[in-house]
Amino acid sequence: MRTIHLRCEALLVALVTIGLGAARPARAASATGGYLFDDCHFHLTNYIQEGITAREFLKIMGNQVGRSTLFGIPLQQQWSYRVDGDNAPKYYLDTDAPLYYYSFTDAYIAMQYRSLAKTEQARFDPMITGFNPTDMYAADHIRRVLRTFPGVFEGIGEFTIHKEFVAAKVAGGVASLTDPALDRILDFAGEAGLVVLLHNDIAKPFPKSYTANYLADIKALFKRHSNTTIIWAHLGLGRVVHPIQDHLAAIEEMLKDPAFNHVYFDISWDEVAKYAVASDEAIRRTSDFLNRYPDRLLFGTDTVAPRDPQPYFAVYNMWDPVWERLTPEAKEKITKGNYERLFNTARTRVRAWEKTHAKS
Repeated sequence: MRTIHLRCEALLVALVTIGLGAARPARAASATGGYLFDDCHFHLTNYIQEGITAREFLKIMGNQVGRSTLFGIPLQQQWSYRVDGDNAPKYYLDTDAPLYYYSFTDAYIAMQYRSLAKTEQARFDPMITGFNPTDMYAADHIRRVLRTFPGVFEGIGEFTIHKEFVAAKVAGGVASLTDPALDRILDFAGEAGLVVLLHNDIAKPFPKSYTANYLADIKALFKRHSNTTIIWAHLGLGRVVHPIQDHLAAIEEMLKDPAFNHVYFDISWDEVAKYAVASDEAIRRTSDFLNRYPDRLLFGTDTVAPRDPQPYFAVYNMWDPVWERLTPEAKEKITKGNYERLFNTARTRVRAWEKTHAKS
């Protein structure tokens, strides 16, 4: 998500200063006429439900991006006059007022998608996000959205369970990886063929170990839902949930275990990219890791309603030192192939579910 000014980020400045530089202009498509990437993680709207249109985003994508997911943000930042007066918050860290779930985002995304021509729609893979993962009725909301807008959605997410600064601000109770409501959501996603994009921090802020944090619970969740295709956003990292020495080892353990063959990982967000390119050693470790497991990783920007190509393509450009070290086959899978494999399958399965469960 967009970079903001936080006092705690001063502790991470050293990680950002190596290998990034100023954002470069968007580059031309490859000499063969191909595109640069598919985007597995894109927000059309922000925390106050403002943003750009799908048609405006198509112009930004141009011929450099093949396909992209399409979703808003499921949480609305409340403007409490009692708390902030005339200073309307634009982001969740601008205020102490709570966040609340905003279900209309799904209808908005559906109408944006339907406003496009068929050839334009083919470049998008819309996702359902406007549900409360602590609510046992959340799965019913997702089912209702599919039946109300058939032919539109192919996944759910990005939705959040544990996230630094966000989880505690949400009105109505903190979400949990052990909540039966979440199991009900993932069960239905598996039934309907929906891809799940889940944000859950691997640990609490500024971790020293993952042992006493969320890793065990999320692994147990994934094992309970082996028939559901799940993408774990950001490799579990965050703005102040930084990788510790055993981070890649923890992910690699899952990649080697057949019990997690249905679990994929995205490398979206500039906050993740900054860790990957923080030093020559980080670049080496990251590229070696991606070359070993290219079938299970996907690139995404995690940009929020960009107004022009510069901030949008800046995230892809940040990865240049890593892209240069990948084999052509690994880069192709991570930037394009895995996305198309997962979402092509979802299109087929979800459309079949909708046909079987169409409104009478």
